[in-house]
Amino acid sequence: MLINDDCLYTMRKFEDEIIDMVYLDPPFFTQKRQSLKNRDGFEYNFNDTWDSMDSYLLYLKTRIVEIKRILKKTGSIFLHCDKSASHYLRVLLDEVFGVTNFRGEIIWIYKRWSNSHNGLMNSHQTILYYSKSKKFTFNKLYTKYSPATNIDQILQDRVRNSDGKVIYKKDRDGNIVFTNEKRGVPLSDVWDIPFLNPKARERVGYPTQKPIILLERLIEISTNENDIVLDPFCGSGTTLVAADILNRKYIGIDISEEAVQLTKLRLKNPVKTESNLLNSGVKAYDKKNDIEKQILSNFSCHTVQRNKGIDAFLSRKHNNMLIPIRIQKEQETLSEAVEMLNRAAVKKGCNLKILIKTNSKDDNVNIPPDIIIMDSYQLTIDGILFK
Repeated sequence: MLINDDCLYTMRKFEDEIIDMVYLDPPFFTQKRQSLKNRDGFEYNFNDTWDSMDSYLLYLKTRIVEIKRILKKTGSIFLHCDKSASHYLRVLLDEVFGVTNFRGEIIWIYKRWSNSHNGLMNSHQTILYYSKSKKFTFNKLYTKYSPATNIDQILQDRVRNSDGKVIYKKDRDGNIVFTNEKRGVPLSDVWDIPFLNPKARERVGYPTQKPIILLERLIEISTNENDIVLDPFCGSGTTLVAADILNRKYIGIDISEEAVQLTKLRLKNPVKTESNLLNSGVKAYDKKNDIEKQILSNFSCHTVQRNKGIDAFLSRKHNNMLIPIRIQKEQETLSEAVEMLNRAAVKKGCNLKILIKTNSKDDNVNIPPDIIIMDSYQLTIDGILFK
C-alpha cells in the first residue's frame, strides 16, 4: 500500500495494533530546504524549516502517538535522526513509549568528506529503537569475527573452577570439550554501512535517500516474513523496496506526490547496490605490499589504492597541481614504469611527477623532463656496496 497524504491523517484511519514494525526518517530539524536532482535533471525537495524546536517536537509527537496505537504489542519503532535533535527525540520517545521500552541507540557510521566544513566531520547518524512492550519480536543477527580473534579459543567450552576462575572445560579423559557451532559475533549497535555514492545503481536523486542494506538489517532484526512494515515518511521508498526484497508486506505514506511517484517506479523495478566495501572489508582495498608502504612512509603523501599508474600524491602541490608518485614494480622495466606514470598523470593534469626506481632493468631510457627519478634506499645501498 502506498498513500500520498499527511501520515497523521492516514494513520488515524488505521485500526489498533495492526503494524509489526515502523521505520521513520522524518525531517531532522536542519532548518534547511532539502533538494537534489536525479540523473535526468528532475529535482526532489522538501522543507525542513521550523518556527521553533517546540513546534517541531509537537509535529512529531502527534504522529508518534498514533504510531504507538497502531503497533502490535510485539512491534518496534525505529526513528532515524541526527545531531540536530536526537537528544530531544530520545526524551520524546521515552515519554510516549516508556523508558523501559528503550531497546537501543543504533549508530550508523559512514565515510563522507567536505573540505568546507569547519569543525568535526559529521560521519554518523542515529536510529532510536523502542518496542511497544517487553514482548517484542527480535531476530538475532551475527557478524564475522575480527582478524584479531583467537578462533581456536572461541570454539573451546569454558567453565568456572572451585575458585571461580574461568578455565577450559575438559572431559573425564582430560580432552578439551568444544562448544556447539558458533555463528559469529552478535550484532552490535554500531553499524558501519557505506553511504550511497553518487554513482550507485540504486541512487535515485532523493535528498535523504538511505542505502537498502541499512533498512534490510532493521527489518530483519524486528520482523518475520509476511509481517507489515510501515514507513510514514517514505520519501524515495527505500524501506518499501527493502521490505519487498525480504518478503514483508509494506505501507508507505508521504505528503509529497513526487516522492510517491518515485517510490512507485522503484517498486516496479527494485535495484539494490552491492557494497564491495561492506562485503570485502577495508583491508581488501589495501593493495600496497610491505616494501611499497615502507618507501611511501618516507614521504609526506597520501597513498592511492585504486589507480594502476599512481601509488601516492605528495601532500604539497607544485604550481597548485598534484604531484603523483609511482614506485617501479618488481618485474617492471623503467620505460614501462615511466609509461604507466605518464598515462595516469595526464588524466590528472599533473605537470611534475616522481618515479621511485627499484631495479636496474632497462636503464637506458629517455626520461621526460617533468619526471623526477629517485632511487629507492635499497637500490642506493646495493649500488654502493656492489659497485
